[in-house]
Parts: sequence; C-alpha cells; structure tokens
Amino acid sequence: MNTSALDRLAPTTAMGAVTLLVGDLDGMTRYYRDVVTLTVLDAAGDTVTLGRARRPIVILRHEPSLRHAPAGAAGLFHTAILFESQAALAAALFSLAQHAPQSFTGSADHLVSQAFYATDPEGNGIELYWDRERTEWSWTHGQVEMDTLYLDPNAFLREHLTDAAAQGASADDAASVGHVHLSVGDVRTARAFYVDALGFDVTAELGGSALFVSAGGYHHHMAMNVWNSRGAGPRTPALGLGRVDLTLPDQDALGELGERLSHHGVQVADDGRTVSFTDPWRNTLHAGVAL
Repeated sequence: MNTSALDRLAPTTAMGAVTLLVGDLDGMTRYYRDVVTLTVLDAAGDTVTLGRARRPIVILRHEPSLRHAPAGAAGLFHTAILFESQAALAAALFSLAQHAPQSFTGSADHLVSQAFYATDPEGNGIELYWDRERTEWSWTHGQVEMDTLYLDPNAFLREHLTDAAAQGASADDAASVGHVHLSVGDVRTARAFYVDALGFDVTAELGGSALFVSAGGYHHHMAMNVWNSRGAGPRTPALGLGRVDLTLPDQDALGELGERLSHHGVQVADDGRTVSFTDPWRNTLHAGVAL
C-alpha cells in the first residue's frame, strides 16, 4: 500500500472519549470524579459521562451481567488522560495520593511526556500525563525517541503542586484523551490493521512486543502491546473496554476512512455521520467528526 494522503488519517485526527463497561456504576463514577478529578457532564440511566471543560473523556456504561475478562485477554491496557499543565497534572496526582493511594501503580519520564499510572477499581489501566513541547521531542529515522526513566512523584508534587490547585482551582481546566493503549495478540496483525487499513503512521516500535502509532506527528494516539496478552484471540463480552472514539476534522476525512477500511476488507457501519468498526480482537472503534 502506498502512503499517499488518502491512505493516511487526517493530520488533525484526535482521540475522543473511551467507553468502559462497568459492574459498579456508582463506585466507578466516584473514582473518576473524586480521584481522577473529572467532572460529571451527563448522567442518564445506566450511563455516566465524565470529562473536563465540556469535553467527554470517560463514558461509564453499567453492564451488571458481564464479568471480568480472563487473564491474558485482549482489551484495554490503559486510557491516557492528557492535562494541559504540570500544575493540573500535579493536582490530579495529589488527589490520587489523597483518595486512592492503593490504586497508584507507577510513574515515568518518557522524554516526550511525564506520566503517572493507576488502576481503577475494576482493573482498567489509567495514565495521567503532561506533554513536553513538540520542539523538545527528538526523532530518529522517522521514529520518536521515548524512554521510561525514573520520575519521582513526590518531587513532581513539590515542584508543581500549587496551593490553589490542591484546593481544586484546576478542576475545570481542559483535559482530553491523549492516547489509548491496547493489549493485543500480536503486533504484526495490529500493524496491518491500525497502520495499513485505519491509516495511522508508525511512530515507534519495540521489536515484536509493542507498536506506537499517530496522526499528524504526535508521539502516539494509540499503542498496542503483547506484554500481558501475546497470542490472545478475539474478545468475548466482558467488563472493561467498550469503545474507543476517534475524532476526524470533517466529513471528507470520515468518508475516506470508511472507503479505506472497506478496501481492506474491514466491515464498517456508516450512518453518514459516524463510522463504526472492530479491530481483529473485537475492540470497537467509532469515528466521528469534530463538532
């Protein structure tokens, strides 16, 4: 497949909300509201939408009949929430330390970003992060340089947490889903789907264990790894990931995506406003146009 513009996602493609299927809607709402510092934007029936500055980030859908997936299954590795300032990230980290320190799982300086990790009460991974300016990122032979260096969470709080932010001053600051990281069965199949068919560009590869992809030169909008799931087959209905949303700039870009997926044999549902499809592990993706 050639790499003409029609074969790639539009450069301004971004991630939309991540939908999680949950067993305890009230408990999960409390976690994402009180610990992760998101705001409830809408609550109707069995669905709660949380986000920042009117932008949905996590949608929780109550599915009490479902159970957790078995160990080693494909699905969500983590939802990565991007904060626009280190002070806002520090406030979220402070909230995590105050309200649910047991859910904290680690931290890292990735060169392009600073990140803190947690696991929600139903086992879904979360990354809270802040990006360095793109001018500070380094690229070698078309791949962005990322690493996993030690990042002291206490030192980060001392440097960036303000009294105002600790008291909630940054609670209304904008944030978004920066990227979504999936557990998959194998990287070669992931590349064929997410790069060749969907149209992302490869930004980094870790041998046969992980693949990082993006649109428009971002360090990564999505990633797929086999660290816990090598050889996993298609998912069966379970708690966890329900849907990943992509936001495209206009109807032309959406139409090109639908045509490209169909050309590669991917079955799509296209109602004229959105295009829905599944990856080889039955992770559901939903592409729409930015409002």
